[in-house]
Amino acid sequence: MAWSSDLLILVTLTFLLAGTVKGVIGMALPTVSLGVLAVTIGLKEAIVLMLVPSFVTNVWQGVIGGHFTMLMKRLWGLLAAMVVGTWFGAEALTMNDTSVLEALLGVTLIGYGIFGLLTPELPSTSRREGWLSPIVGGATGVLAGLTGSTVLPVVPYLQTLGMSRDAFIQAMGICFSTAALGIGISLSGRSLLPPDLGLLSAIGVLPALVGMMVGRVIRVRLSEQCFKQVFFVSVVVLGAYIAARVYIF
Repeated sequence: MAWSSDLLILVTLTFLLAGTVKGVIGMALPTVSLGVLAVTIGLKEAIVLMLVPSFVTNVWQGVIGGHFTMLMKRLWGLLAAMVVGTWFGAEALTMNDTSVLEALLGVTLIGYGIFGLLTPELPSTSRREGWLSPIVGGATGVLAGLTGSTVLPVVPYLQTLGMSRDAFIQAMGICFSTAALGIGISLSGRSLLPPDLGLLSAIGVLPALVGMMVGRVIRVRLSEQCFKQVFFVSVVVLGAYIAARVYIF
């Protein structure tokens, strides 16, 4: 894909927005960037561009917090299964026509948005964690490989493990950075990681970090609950548009 001033502006503004959302609620950088970029330049390119900013910002979130060693011991089965699942899921990206995958991304965003709006009370799964974690990790990895989305089903699952808020946020960072690494490995292994897009993805790190700082300022001035409602409604609308445009527009 040839670079242009319009593409650079699009990438900069997309990751500035995505970083801001992440700064406010601690997640959703891949969700926002994938949704916007898939609509404008295509799914495969959106996944590649999302990789470096997602990995860098989530490594930062995953390492800092004081729970890293404990979480790695607890979640290693989930993380390993996620990487394996991503490898198999990414095979679908070798297709020339990814319209079905774009529709799947749209449906995933709709499901994620509705879940975020409803915030259902989920039962604890701590007693079943030993065998359930690899299943959830594998399912998340397959979906990540297919669409680039890394939130389902791992985020709802983490909410059922009885973690403190700080540990939960750090666990999301670890899971999202692992998913981004798995996607990168899977795309590279299939020659689907063009160097020019990889470099452009790296350029997106700076606006993403700036956005995160802006988001932290917003977080102390705005009701997080209000922001989440607006965000999740927007995710549902964006997901519906992505799914609909595949077959209607």
